[in-house]
Amino acid sequence: MPASIETKDPLVTQLLALLKGGQAHAGFEAAVKDFPAADRGKVPAPLPYSAWQILEHLRIAQRDILNFSAPPTGGYHPMKWPEDYWPKSPEPPSAGAWHTSIAAIYGDREKFESLLTKPNVDLYKPFLWGEGQNLLREALLIADHNAYHVGELIVIRRLLGNWHSK
Repeated sequence: MPASIETKDPLVTQLLALLKGGQAHAGFEAAVKDFPAADRGKVPAPLPYSAWQILEHLRIAQRDILNFSAPPTGGYHPMKWPEDYWPKSPEPPSAGAWHTSIAAIYGDREKFESLLTKPNVDLYKPFLWGEGQNLLREALLIADHNAYHVGELIVIRRLLGNWHSK
């Protein structure tokens, strides 16, 4: 888990804590920790997705929000909803895909956190390329979206019988 970031702005401090999650419920780290490899591609009834699909959706959506908030060279390129945001297969494509996706989620979260902690950051300034969105809105969007899907990961683990809360 990435180290904590120091900031003098109380709102940014709260946003960073919110992005890490786990204040009022289990966080991302707990939801994916020791997730049995044999269960990652299972779709428990009556749910429509496997844990792999939820994890990869988290990665894809968070990367998209990061790219929208700080467009890469060439600008932001919107994705198609829902097809570009969800993997088709319930199974991870390789043995290492699960851990690669988790590492990317942490890495992209760190990149987003660095946007929040830039000197003189204006959380309220609308992006020139958006429709009124700003960095504050995008931080709240990531936190909200991730919390929702972390809850789904835990439900999947409960249905598969491999969730052991501490």
